[in-house]
Amino acid sequence: MIKERFDKLLGKCDSFTAEDKHLIQKSFQYVEEATGGNTRENGDPFVFHAIAVAEILLKELGLTAPSIVAMFLHEARFKEKNLLKDFSDDIVNMSADLDKISTIDIKTTSLQVEKFRKLIVSFSTDPRVILIKLADRLEIMRSLAFFQPSKQVKKSNETLLLYAPLAHQLGLYRVKQEMEDLALKYIEPEAYREIVAKLKITDKERNSFIADFLKPIEKEIKKTGIKYEIKSRTKSVYSIWRKMRKQQVPFEGVYDVFAIRIITESTPENEKSDCWKIYSIVTNIYTPNTSRLRDWISAPRPTGYESLHITVDTQTKKTVEVQIRSSRMDEIAESGIAAHWRYKGVQQLENMQLWLDKVKNLLNSPNEDIDKQSLHELKHDEIFVFTPTGDLRQLPAGSSVLDFAFDIHTGIGSKCVGALVNGKNTTIKEKLKTGDVVEILTAKNQAPKADWMNYVVTTKARSRIKQRMREEQAKLADLGKEMLERRLKNWKLTVSDEILTFLNKHFKFKVTTDLYAAIGAEKIDLTEIKGLLFKSETKTADIPETTEKVQPKSKKNDSSDYLEIDENLNNVAFKLAKCCHPIFGDDIFGFVTIKEGIKIHRVTCPNAIRLLDKYNYRVIKAQWKQTEERQSFQTTLKITGYDEHGIISHINDVVMKDTGISVRSLNISNAKGLFEARLQVYLNDKKQLDMLIFHLQQIKGVEKVVRISG
Repeated sequence: MIKERFDKLLGKCDSFTAEDKHLIQKSFQYVEEATGGNTRENGDPFVFHAIAVAEILLKELGLTAPSIVAMFLHEARFKEKNLLKDFSDDIVNMSADLDKISTIDIKTTSLQVEKFRKLIVSFSTDPRVILIKLADRLEIMRSLAFFQPSKQVKKSNETLLLYAPLAHQLGLYRVKQEMEDLALKYIEPEAYREIVAKLKITDKERNSFIADFLKPIEKEIKKTGIKYEIKSRTKSVYSIWRKMRKQQVPFEGVYDVFAIRIITESTPENEKSDCWKIYSIVTNIYTPNTSRLRDWISAPRPTGYESLHITVDTQTKKTVEVQIRSSRMDEIAESGIAAHWRYKGVQQLENMQLWLDKVKNLLNSPNEDIDKQSLHELKHDEIFVFTPTGDLRQLPAGSSVLDFAFDIHTGIGSKCVGALVNGKNTTIKEKLKTGDVVEILTAKNQAPKADWMNYVVTTKARSRIKQRMREEQAKLADLGKEMLERRLKNWKLTVSDEILTFLNKHFKFKVTTDLYAAIGAEKIDLTEIKGLLFKSETKTADIPETTEKVQPKSKKNDSSDYLEIDENLNNVAFKLAKCCHPIFGDDIFGFVTIKEGIKIHRVTCPNAIRLLDKYNYRVIKAQWKQTEERQSFQTTLKITGYDEHGIISHINDVVMKDTGISVRSLNISNAKGLFEARLQVYLNDKKQLDMLIFHLQQIKGVEKVVRISG
């Protein structure tokens, strides 16, 4: 049986050279040896799959012997270097690329699928690799009836999200349509059977209607002498199903189950006028729906697409879509230069489009040499890296282990000490490449350092490193301030502006917080400070005999004294209370503590009533200082609602994409169809908080979003 099937394949290779046929035979022997007695789900030898893929490559995609040989070597998982010398580098490299793609564990979620499509292209250093992979997937879909139900659904979802869009982008519309229809057959079997049955029932009636509809139009066009061609197409089962779902209508409610395309054979100077003449003929015979007129001839779409789209009603109140264009316009649209997918909303893959055009050219001229250097340059602006659980991360080329760590989470990045890359220990400096599996290693005592800025290229990593360094600096400043005040007290001195000014000048610090931080980091020895302060000449010249505690600066506002709070918190005399986490824009007050200086609370703080009632004498009026620079504040939100499918992804999308706010943590618990989430974020002010709450409340399933103190 195997020999018979393979001989039949070779019989279709009559245009190949004897050497090509020899390579095909040799590589197929490896498949037979490697797969041995392996069978498919229906009991057929596994090699039948490889032969069927080869037939698709040959007859349906028009590829030549090297593609078939590479596919056979891939199916054999052939790695023996000494035997690979029989094959060209192109073939060996294509086979290796197919091996890489086969290791991808596809995550069929809307958040991941776009990255996986890019990853497949990134692995495909030769454009034929994608075509081979599409042929492989098409054969699997055609054989899906033999698979277990769970595999049928999994493969169908992968195909709809990943492979059908790739086929569409390549202009392989028939392949795309077949993939979508086959996927629908297993995902929504009842809907599929219903649509297929209704299409068959209405087929004869539809053809009769089209003939009657076109009769008067053709009669009038012939009078003009314009040469033309008419095509009619029926929507795919999948397209009809999608329209039924989108418009919430039954099969009978989809008015454009078929469309008619009138294509003129016009010279460039006459094509527009000829199209408008046919438009006049059609609209004189049938009643046009002017609200649905799409004139992409007078004003072509940015993609270059040109056509007149009109919708008309017949005397029997049936609705028909008619597209009018010249043969030149039709060729552009069909060739993919202004492909249908672009104006139907399929996301364009930026840089990938140039690369995909190379594949389209290959389809038209399969024997032409491939400009691999240009392909190599095109695809080296980004990399795709996996977490140990199979999640895919997209990063700029040149990204390091440290970039990857911060891309996962700020806390992980800040504690990163290295990584296991493909199971091997590496440093934080290690540059990553597409396909790497990276497990970040952390340590509790690790903290960002200034030289980390030399090892990262992503904006997120750079900003988070700076932020964490500022936070560490603030902690050191708090510690240093406490240390200095305690020692000064032992020395019978108190803090004064004069002492701080003197020390800043001596140690060459511009601001006092830097002085405190240096003391906290033990870069300045307190015994050295004591020696400076108690030198007789220094004491008489620069430091007064009697010192007083420095008082917080205040300013007059509406006849009342207000403590002015700098949101940068560079003045370490002020701290934000952890019980309510005030942020810039909140109504606030200051409370003088015994050991920790002045703490700033929200007026809505859970402790506010007690503090104002019992310790009113220690309360200070406070307000935020207006400034252009704004640091991040931490706050926590509680989100409750119904546990809709993908609610976590929706919340992440809103926070990360719609608002760009930095997330510290997101914890979600579910019970009986309800969920409760605690979201900790860093933001600039109350205005940004209000915007975040508004966006979260728009998510389907979210019932309530409140700010909490924790």
